[in-house]
Amino acid sequence: MNFSRLALPLILLPTAHVFAESFERDQALKLPDVLISANRQVEARNDSSAANTVFTRDDIERLQPGSVTDLLQRVPGVQVSQTGGRGSLPGIYIRGTQSAQSLVLVDGQRIGNSTSGDSNLQHLNIEQIERVEVLRGSRSVIYGSDAIGGVIQIFTRRGVEQGLQPRLHVGVGSNQTWERSLGLSGGDQQTRFNLGASLDDTAGIDRTHASYPSDGDHDAYRSKSVSLSLSHAVNDDLEVGANLLDNRGKSEFDNPFGRFDPVTFESVQQQPYSEFAVSSFSTYVDGRINERWKSRLELGHSENREKTFDKLSDERTVFNTYRDSLNWQNDLSLDARNSLIVGGDWYEDRVNSSTAFDEDSRWNRAAFIQHRFQAEVFSTELGLRRDQNQQFGGQNSWSGTFTLPLNPNNDLLLTYSEGFRAPTFNDLYYPDFSNPDLKPETSKSYELQWRSQLTDSARLEASLYRTDLEDAIIFGSSNRPENVASARINGFEAALKQDVFGWQSNLGVAIIDPRDRDTGHTLARRARRTLSLDLDRQFDRLGLGASWQAVSSSYDDNGNTQPLGGYALLGLRSSWALNREVRLELKVDNLLDKGYSRALYSYDGGQDGYREEGRAWVFGVTWTPAW
Repeated sequence: MNFSRLALPLILLPTAHVFAESFERDQALKLPDVLISANRQVEARNDSSAANTVFTRDDIERLQPGSVTDLLQRVPGVQVSQTGGRGSLPGIYIRGTQSAQSLVLVDGQRIGNSTSGDSNLQHLNIEQIERVEVLRGSRSVIYGSDAIGGVIQIFTRRGVEQGLQPRLHVGVGSNQTWERSLGLSGGDQQTRFNLGASLDDTAGIDRTHASYPSDGDHDAYRSKSVSLSLSHAVNDDLEVGANLLDNRGKSEFDNPFGRFDPVTFESVQQQPYSEFAVSSFSTYVDGRINERWKSRLELGHSENREKTFDKLSDERTVFNTYRDSLNWQNDLSLDARNSLIVGGDWYEDRVNSSTAFDEDSRWNRAAFIQHRFQAEVFSTELGLRRDQNQQFGGQNSWSGTFTLPLNPNNDLLLTYSEGFRAPTFNDLYYPDFSNPDLKPETSKSYELQWRSQLTDSARLEASLYRTDLEDAIIFGSSNRPENVASARINGFEAALKQDVFGWQSNLGVAIIDPRDRDTGHTLARRARRTLSLDLDRQFDRLGLGASWQAVSSSYDDNGNTQPLGGYALLGLRSSWALNREVRLELKVDNLLDKGYSRALYSYDGGQDGYREEGRAWVFGVTWTPAW
């Protein structure tokens, strides 16, 4: 990455007339009751029009997830479909939409692969993450393409307010799993920083059952991660900073389809593995112009690189994508009742691949505006965005929300939102299997939310929604993608947070009906019912917790001929603070050793399901010495 080119706008920006409120966002990242992703600004969670779920660093340490996808499975309305154990490619379905129809950000930067649309969330190391925010429902007015189902934003670790705080974590677990990370955070009244590094590896599991003999080995996974965050308050009204996250490693996987031999016209067995890299870098200026005007300029770069090899041949493939981006947002307080968000986006995608694409770059630029009105008895939010893309031309997106406070403890929100997804490079330019005339997929969503503070220790958030998808891209009879499909998704989801006899409980429930409107079939890999329950309690130095996840049956194909069985998983966790510096952790996932599959594969002679890990444990030690 060319960091000098990215940092240049910070040097050239005229700071004499630009000011920012120091450390506002860094402080907000550690708070559970605020939200940043919905409007790219700090706001109270309950003031946001978006249905949302927030995981802070405290939540991550309490829940002890092994990955970001472990966290996402706790979000009502979000389903994860993996293809076999740690490091395998996950499908992320938010409110019944597919992976490419939801936007994934790291510190504000898009990290999705512009060739396949996958975000490779499985490679992000949980030790380098400060916070995860999940928005359910379209946010295309703020973010443009891909935000049909929702938005997932990951924020890297942030520095402490005063002094220095080193940390060290070592974990060991089943399947020869090792977790190692170290970091150093620091700060004073003007500057804060965090530097962290992680190294995880596991021998993995055999991800397939019946297949080629070469697939009978375990599929190992190794991941290295580095993160850096730096922020500096020039004065009370001006902040500058930078964030970096770099993940890379090696992932072995099974290929039950084999490799096509152009000489014999038969499938040949393989032992494939990939070397991957997922990284993002951003630099920003955050300023307060005056009492009513705040401005943020952010410049970023992200990369998604993958080289695939075969131990049994000299075959090698390369798919590297790069993205440069620029965002400028202005938050205006017009008066006591009216506020405005005005901004612009630009990004450019580039592809470097062993496959010769017909086109290997394209740009997108956009302008957006959103108005919020706050009256005594109701509030409204109305937004409009215009995107102009080098390939498909212009696209408008609208959204509107009406909020009615029934009383101090109950709010009703009625929302209409539009979204779209631009076709990927694979859809548009892949040799012999693409269609450069594709239009963007579009959506219209309607949602009714109820938010209620039932008691001092109980809060309920529920949503009833409908999403209509048009011009969905599928492969037609010509083996080329076409805008022919349409879908209708009806759904209900609820999140209940409550203290029960000293136990902190978080319950998430979702019921969806995702259908192809032409055939009436259920969309592939979408379970109609999901439930997630977390129970945690702290007994002085001892922390105990349990998780239960239940997923109903689904289908692996859109024709509904390949059923996937439902499953329920139980996990236990505990922590023990030996003193102020040392904490021991032990967790057991899939305690009952349930065998299950989230996706199917075909091979010569049959079909089977990808294996997921059975009973698995990890024991860890975290040391945060006093400095």
